[in-house]
Amino acid sequence: MARLAFYTFAVQRGPDEDPVMRGFVLRTRSNFAAVEQSDGFIDRSGYDNEPDRSRWGAVVMPRFCDDPAPVAATLSLWRDLESAAAFAYGGVHAKALRRRREWFSKADHPGYVAWWVADDHRPDWAEAAAKLEALHDNGPQPEAFDFKQPFDAAGRPMRLAQSPHPELVEG
Repeated sequence: MARLAFYTFAVQRGPDEDPVMRGFVLRTRSNFAAVEQSDGFIDRSGYDNEPDRSRWGAVVMPRFCDDPAPVAATLSLWRDLESAAAFAYGGVHAKALRRRREWFSKADHPGYVAWWVADDHRPDWAEAAAKLEALHDNGPQPEAFDFKQPFDAAGRPMRLAQSPHPELVEG
């Protein structure tokens, strides 16, 4: 059985210490706690400041990142697409998502990508960046897709059991 890999990527309007980022930074810990308690959540990559959590390879930025711009990125594994969507568009994460324009620059690239991986595969940051670039370049395909045009683990187009909130999906 396959698992869902999920990567988010956004360019911040300033470094974490900038007052414009305060609301985002204050929510980070509660969002990580909420995701780790979410139905269908399997695991997530850690960061340098989380010594008790493994990091899934060296962090690699997608080509649309103007280095050294501060970014927010997550990489996680889920049981299924519905579980990832339920977390993304519900609870504390949905509240933060509604305020994303305060904290992140408007992007010409997707803000997230999903793809299926084998049960014994843990994606790394380089794979995630490549998947986001593929979604940007080719649109949704079985290898890299979004909630608007998802695919099942066999590569067939599918629909989510419950559609995400359109005001949040549209970016």
